[in-house]
Amino acid sequence: MRRVEHVMGFPVSLRIDDEGFEGSAVDDLFAWLREVDARFSPFREDSEVSRLDRGESGPGRLSPELTEVLDLCERYRTATGGAFDVRLPGRRLDPCAVVKGWSVQKGADLLRAAGARRFCLNAGGDVVAAGGPWRVGVRHPEHADRLCTVVDLTDGAVATSARYERGDHIIDGRTGRPATGLLALTVTAPTLTLADTVATAAYALGAEGIEWAAARPGCEVFAVTADRRVVRTAGFPSAESGQVAA
Repeated sequence: MRRVEHVMGFPVSLRIDDEGFEGSAVDDLFAWLREVDARFSPFREDSEVSRLDRGESGPGRLSPELTEVLDLCERYRTATGGAFDVRLPGRRLDPCAVVKGWSVQKGADLLRAAGARRFCLNAGGDVVAAGGPWRVGVRHPEHADRLCTVVDLTDGAVATSARYERGDHIIDGRTGRPATGLLALTVTAPTLTLADTVATAAYALGAEGIEWAAARPGCEVFAVTADRRVVRTAGFPSAESGQVAA
């Protein structure tokens, strides 16, 4: 079974190899992602996030899901000394860096609960998979038609933070300026919630984020620094070496 939809501003593709898998669970997955977009997008004036940002919702009136997301945001703000911050001065509240991986992981959990055993769920290049091996290509940070590595993924997730899709959108909360020091950073982890949030938080830290991400339990790292050096942790599950050209 294969399906692709455009949700939350990027394509979400799903492949399930289990024969006879019920299509209703796939409908539930995409319905959940559309619900997340409606409720948590900072770009929708009627979303729960926008209402909170305008002061129309107090802490006691937040949904359990948004409370969970904001708790994750605060955890990573503290862990990075403020480099990762979804409440930057002069900007609207924007928890997207957590919401994407968190929501897609919950979607994958829906599939597992419905009996899916071998699937690959790709959300704009960030992937959660089960029943592998799956091979996931990581885009070269400077050349759209090249890969810098290929990940061998069995049961887990991989996420990349870089500037090539959205420009300098990751801000170092300590300085208020775009993060520098890295061209791209990829993290593998047991869940996409962990992989995606760690990748973004580490990118905000800059070059020091490589060591910081590698120290997170369950995480392996592949990074390309601003001077085009490749750094990878010993356990990073590369399917093939790959190189980054200058």
